[in-house]
Amino acid sequence: MAIKTKRPMIKETVGGMYYCFNTKEEKAEYDAENYEEDVIKCNTVKNIGTTENSEATAVRASGEDYEAVNQVSSIDMAVETVAFDPEDLAKMRGDDTSDTGGLMLSGAPSRRPFFAFGKVVRKIGGGVQYAWYPKCQLVENTDDIATSEDTFSEQNDTVTIRAYAFEEKGHKKAYVDSETSNFPEGLTEEKFFAKPILTKEDLAGAAALGA
Repeated sequence: MAIKTKRPMIKETVGGMYYCFNTKEEKAEYDAENYEEDVIKCNTVKNIGTTENSEATAVRASGEDYEAVNQVSSIDMAVETVAFDPEDLAKMRGDDTSDTGGLMLSGAPSRRPFFAFGKVVRKIGGGVQYAWYPKCQLVENTDDIATSEDTFSEQNDTVTIRAYAFEEKGHKKAYVDSETSNFPEGLTEEKFFAKPILTKEDLAGAAALGA
């Protein structure tokens, strides 16, 4: 048996964020086949902290542990940004923006829309990881502001996005990593984020764009 030494790439920086709103049918809260045409990209990300809300359960049989079942109920992402489009943020919050005069109402009970969220991880050496979280909702957001000083200082906000299972198997994330042996040839960031990717067929279609 041989020893094989690997040297994985280290993370360099977070890239841009992507999001695409889900267009619900009249009687459905989420439709995996129905997203808006436009995918929005913002190069405003400072940091993304990801937390998997999971629980491991031991299944016992014949007086001993037979199996350990790990279940991830949801994934929370705290996205720190230098700016966020106010119209899109209001939509994620479920605010009432129906007034044509520009008045927006916030704080009342409302149903927040689902959207797909995408993120980019860049690695030293040229490696990348592209990820889609197809079924997300905004959980909370900060809105802090401080007085300006003699020198400029950033006043960043954080939006917390929760990703849920988007198909019956319970998967919550669809991603590719350029360090894997089966990374699709010709796949670029623009192709991967042209629309939300949920299946291997979606990925194959994205890789073939412009080929």
